Amino acid sequence: MRKYLAQRLLIAIPTILGVTLLIFIAMRVLPGDPLSAISGEGGGTYVLSQEQLRAARASLGLDRPYVVQYLDWVRDVLRGDLGKSFWRGEPIRELILRRAPITGQIALMAVILSWVIGLPVGVIGALWRNSWTDYVFRLVVTLFMAIPSFWVALMIVLSLVLTLTWRPPLTIAYLWDDPLRNLQITAGPALALGVALAAMMARITRSSVLEVLGEDYVRTARAKGLRERIVVWRHALVNAMLPILTVTGTALGALLGGSVAVERAFGVPGLGLALVFAVAERDWMLIQNLVLLYGVVFVLINLVVDVSYGWVDPRIRYQ
Repeated sequence: MRKYLAQRLLIAIPTILGVTLLIFIAMRVLPGDPLSAISGEGGGTYVLSQEQLRAARASLGLDRPYVVQYLDWVRDVLRGDLGKSFWRGEPIRELILRRAPITGQIALMAVILSWVIGLPVGVIGALWRNSWTDYVFRLVVTLFMAIPSFWVALMIVLSLVLTLTWRPPLTIAYLWDDPLRNLQITAGPALALGVALAAMMARITRSSVLEVLGEDYVRTARAKGLRERIVVWRHALVNAMLPILTVTGTALGALLGGSVAVERAFGVPGLGLALVFAVAERDWMLIQNLVLLYGVVFVLINLVVDVSYGWVDPRIRYQ
């Protein structure tokens, strides 16, 4: 196991470096920078002379060669210095520490909701294959897989506002400080994201369980006279977990980075909303570090999923 973890970590290092390089190049290829957003050069509010513009860019280090800028950024990240937001002057590290728990909680709640709904629906669909129940479940699953999460979020917001005159809290409330206000912030986004993920989970579970139900060890368990509930939950579902774990890990990483539209719809003060404002304001440093954070989290989640295979299926051994 240790050797496998070391190999995966060695593979993760060039992967993360590649992510940093792609982010840096993308930020420099896209037109405009923070200064052009406010100066006359970009049609902004203030008109700066060329000398003032050059002095401002020099103070931000934007006049240095790209290679030097990239190496300085990577060095600062390795030291834990993520810089400051161009517009707010707030250290990016503090911004991430303040907003990340909300985004992480929403993603985790969405995954838990997808398991609570998706696993039973998938198992029932597999057991009652080609029945009316299976047809109804498949129809609902297909419907919710086709509906975008941000549309579900908008419908939830409109329903709550029009029927209950609900307004989401505008300030951050953590679960350990104020559970009620925290759930008012996170429950809606988690539901909007979890519905689509539950539909995907139900589809994967149904396919995996159907495949496992035809295996010899399932027929042997039934021949021994075990109850159907034990056969399904202890033999079939456990051995069908590998694809489910893979989808869960991929979905969790995607939720952390893909909750931008949903957070925007609910006005949730998470990392997704911070990224929306950073892109609109061309806050380069904030965009670079947020996207890098998403990339690192995604790599780590994939590593955890790979390691969990050996725990779920004893037949898998890491040399």
